[in-house]
Amino acid sequence: MSMHNSTAHDEDAVEEVVPGSIETDPIKKKLPLPLKLFGVICIVSSAAFVPLLVLVLVGTALLVQQGQLTEGLSTTALVFFVIEATLTAVLAGMFAVLGVRLLRDKRRHAAHLAEVMIVLVILIALCDMMLNGLSPDLVQLGITLVLLIALASYVDPTLAEERELQRKLRDMELREDAEDGTLGRDETGKGFIALNFFNLFWIFVVCCVLGLVIETVYHFAVVVPGHYENRAGLLFGPFSPIYGFGAVLMTVALNRFHDKNVVLIFLVSAVIGGAFEYLTSWFMQFAFGIVAWDYTGTFLSIDGRTNGMFMAMWGVLGVVWIKLLLPWMLKLVNIIPWNWRYTVTSVCAALMIADGGLTLVSLDCWYQRMAGNAPESAIEEFCADHFDNQFMEDRFQSMSIDPSNATRTR
Repeated sequence: MSMHNSTAHDEDAVEEVVPGSIETDPIKKKLPLPLKLFGVICIVSSAAFVPLLVLVLVGTALLVQQGQLTEGLSTTALVFFVIEATLTAVLAGMFAVLGVRLLRDKRRHAAHLAEVMIVLVILIALCDMMLNGLSPDLVQLGITLVLLIALASYVDPTLAEERELQRKLRDMELREDAEDGTLGRDETGKGFIALNFFNLFWIFVVCCVLGLVIETVYHFAVVVPGHYENRAGLLFGPFSPIYGFGAVLMTVALNRFHDKNVVLIFLVSAVIGGAFEYLTSWFMQFAFGIVAWDYTGTFLSIDGRTNGMFMAMWGVLGVVWIKLLLPWMLKLVNIIPWNWRYTVTSVCAALMIADGGLTLVSLDCWYQRMAGNAPESAIEEFCADHFDNQFMEDRFQSMSIDPSNATRTR
């Protein structure tokens, strides 16, 4: 019997009593301390989301009472309130269920439950940003996200000894794969590349740069010939995150299509890319009043947020990415020495997160200034001094900001 099978027993069951034993009660396993702490934290987190839920409901009631739902955007704001309240209620309930199950040492499917909750937290954060910008609620949501990621990593059906053995075996396999140049391939054979954080992060980074180069050249050669425009999407560095996130989304969705017909890949890529472009434009406008592109009046335009031509371009990019660039990307990533990859990735990920966070803060402060609000906090004053309106206009030349387009309540 394999080691995996020997430990894959039902965690809800208790050990049987040996016949003739003096003990009359079943022998129960001692609950691990980390699991107990996670269970308590989940129960506390469930209660902590109640005030946030109350605030959302009270805010909705005040909007209704003040009659601010007559305009189209106000109606949209109400929809976001309802969505956020619903997701928050569901998340609070899932925290309670997960906490009780962990305290009872019922770990089956706990990791999958935590992953679903991670998605809910991200959706709640997006709704909150479209309603309130960078509010203090995001701090609580960020802490919750870190908690759930740690929980999903810890809750595993294998024992600690098996984890350590698997880690050593995995290190040996990494060394062998690195020497063979196949490090990062999907070992199951279902997809081309392993969908782990390391691969997806570097796909994001490389495609942020490639996307920026392609868009800049396209604008210079086709849109306005001979005119250079800064198309960067982050405060620092040559990055356009819409292409990075788009590439990650394409990779996750199309990984198993790497050996399929190009027509199928093209259609799937066109739909996914068009939907992603539409939702990104929608979020930027409603959260910050920003319009970065407008395809109104073009062929198959959908609300001016995407159109037939760019959906076709997404389709072509998807085919080129899966068939040609992804194998090249795997070779490029393997240039990083296997024993350095985690350190290098962690440092670069921290820098990218800092860049993204500071970008959101600067956009929020830009929005506040354009809305006529004077800087109040130290962060707003810092942004006003170092990232003023002129700086933001020069850095994000493809963006225009109009607070009246947002759905935010402040």
